[in-house]
Amino acid sequence: EVQLVESGGGLVQVGGSLRLSCTTSVFLFEDYAFGWFRQAPGKKREAVSCISSSDDSAYYADSVKGRFTISSDNTKKTVYLQMNNLKPEDTAVYYCYADYRPVLGSYWGQGTQVTVSS
Repeated sequence: EVQLVESGGGLVQVGGSLRLSCTTSVFLFEDYAFGWFRQAPGKKREAVSCISSSDDSAYYADSVKGRFTISSDNTKKTVYLQMNNLKPEDTAVYYCYADYRPVLGSYWGQGTQVTVSS
């Protein structure tokens, strides 16, 4: 079974930075997509950033463009989300998502809390 383990969340002040990590037990060199989603209290889960093997460019939500960067390290089977210039509205539980279809299925991490204090 594919497992995703997230880390790197925490409490940070406005303007600060955090780097989230998502380590997967399986890393394919093609037919994959990785994403970071977040869910704030009382709100729907939303996509923050995604990368895939079929597209050279990454996706970023408008609210994080220019501040967040998604990257991956194949050797470490890890996907990162570098978050800079954090704002209170970035406060949420952040979830890692991996899509290995059609070879395997799609999977979610357990979530990591990010809190930005003003």
